[in-house]
Amino acid sequence: MKQILLAAPRGFCAGVAYAIEVVDLALKIHGAPIYVRHAIVHNEWVVRSFEERGVVFVEDISDIPNGSVVVYSAHGVSPLVRQESRERNLTIIDATCPLVTKVHNEAKHFAKKDFFMIYIGHEGHVEAEGTMGEAPDRMVLVETPEDAERLEIPHYERLAVLTQTTLSVDEVRATMDVLKRRFPHLQTPPKEDICYATTNRQAAIRQMAPRCNLVLVVGSTTSSNSNRLREVAETLGAEAHLIISPEQIKPEWRTDYPVVGITSGASTPETLVEDIIGRLLEGQSNVPVEVVEAVREDVTFKPSRDLINLAMSQ
Repeated sequence: MKQILLAAPRGFCAGVAYAIEVVDLALKIHGAPIYVRHAIVHNEWVVRSFEERGVVFVEDISDIPNGSVVVYSAHGVSPLVRQESRERNLTIIDATCPLVTKVHNEAKHFAKKDFFMIYIGHEGHVEAEGTMGEAPDRMVLVETPEDAERLEIPHYERLAVLTQTTLSVDEVRATMDVLKRRFPHLQTPPKEDICYATTNRQAAIRQMAPRCNLVLVVGSTTSSNSNRLREVAETLGAEAHLIISPEQIKPEWRTDYPVVGITSGASTPETLVEDIIGRLLEGQSNVPVEVVEAVREDVTFKPSRDLINLAMSQ
């Protein structure tokens, strides 16, 4: 190995940092145990560190004792989940990423105006389930351009499209092109739904990958945006792997690949990236590490003033 390239931006996006801060504040206010509906973010390291502090992660609201504290994960929840929470008299703290909330609000807006919606997303992903839950009888999911080509729906005078926030920019563009050709009156939101962090991290990969023999994406297999980063690198001709720990590094990666590029998904702590770099550099000297910066990020989301004040008063 002669060089390591480090993509920027990488790692935590503003929505992930926001969700983690909300859980921290909830612990300060209420103490353990508190319950989180679904993994707060799709990274097992983050989940495990919260579990060690008394956070209990559940998939079903019915698994939470009546009257407990529940935090909604960054991916958002459907109105049905909110209703179930109220029925169990839960104290609700919402850590939904504001950019996911934006898509929920668009779904409500279009449903109120009697639109039928096509949602571009991944079947079974918790963000897709939450958003589609806003109008389950007025929304259909497509995953790929091929799905869009095969889609059969009755004619609707009012038709709109929404998108999961963590998808591949290129794949969404291809799917959107098919939908616009097939349904010329399709209405899109004023601003695209794919989040700035997903777009920026994919832009950094596009800039870095052509210079690499191997690209390592540090992130969880359950993370949609991490998987998309690996796919983008592969489309640019680089061998790419998604890994979460130094133990997954193969010996030949340190010897047979002159230029190794590294990035990380939006829910990956920087400490995991540092661990990977440390393992790659073991026993090697004078291997330069170059940062490849595509764009400078300065977006932040702050928890509500009420939540912060409550935590400070404890």
